Amino acid sequence: MATAKSAGAAKHGRDSNPKYLGLKLHDGETAKTGNVLIRQRGRKYFPGKNVRAGGDDTLYAALSGTVKFSTKHRKRFDGSRRITTYVNVISS
Repeated sequence: MATAKSAGAAKHGRDSNPKYLGLKLHDGETAKTGNVLIRQRGRKYFPGKNVRAGGDDTLYAALSGTVKFSTKHRKRFDGSRRITTYVNVISS
């Protein structure tokens, strides 16, 4: 019996660090200027009124106010329709 593990045995023992993606503030919650609303990969949620998008598609509040979600039917490049979700901050 071997006293040491064979070469290449540690093939599956690693994982990437967590990215903590998802909603950070929900509908009806109050946001301050600069608060991160959503961390995402790709545009699952789109910036609406008083919301800006960062370089990694993170949505953040441009003004203080209440977070509101809205949906809109958009026509895509091939003529099909898609329901898109917009994140808005309504200033109070």
